[in-house]
Amino acid sequence: MKKVVNVNLGGHPMIIDEDAYAQLAKYLELLRVHFEKTEGSDEILKDIEARMAEIFSDILKDRKIVSTEDVNVAIGIMGTPEDLGAEEEWEEIATDPTAENNARDGQGRYKTGRRLFRDPHNKIVSGTCSGIAAYFGVPDPVWIRLAFVISALISAGTTLILYIVLWVITPEAQSAKDRLLMHGEKIDVDAISKKVKEEFEKMEKQINDLGSSFKSKDK
Repeated sequence: MKKVVNVNLGGHPMIIDEDAYAQLAKYLELLRVHFEKTEGSDEILKDIEARMAEIFSDILKDRKIVSTEDVNVAIGIMGTPEDLGAEEEWEEIATDPTAENNARDGQGRYKTGRRLFRDPHNKIVSGTCSGIAAYFGVPDPVWIRLAFVISALISAGTTLILYIVLWVITPEAQSAKDRLLMHGEKIDVDAISKKVKEEFEKMEKQINDLGSSFKSKDK
């Protein structure tokens, strides 16, 4: 008989046994220390938790309680301390060898295809066209926008109604995890952290460019 713990993991309620909770808490603390000096660390950790909650939901199916083996599988998919170069901070945890092997074998099991989102970082109106472009692997969303405009002219506005419906029902890609899903990219610790870093660097560049533009006008 084991005790269980109710947790909120990335906004998802979970029931997890006591041993599994201790292992998961240690892993998340390792990630917190690993990323604490990284810009956007809060968003990185939030997206990692949300992704791990998704993995647990996929694993559990009809079961209700997350086990140590489930945590090992999730860590195998997201990236082990060795994968992250953080093995020195990770104290050795006694685990079932079978669970360890399952974690390694499970690294490629939870691949996600593209999901349809609106892309707020590449939009003119709502980001719907750029989201559709990402979903179908079209390199430049201008072709999707052009197709909508031509179709709207030919159909006497019917396509405009379709665009509005898509705008309303398609969720916006709000997190790094969403933006990785939008492009069908692998979602693990490394991918999430790289995506967040890229977005912060892009934002910083835009702010610097804007500041340079204002200075030029003042001169």
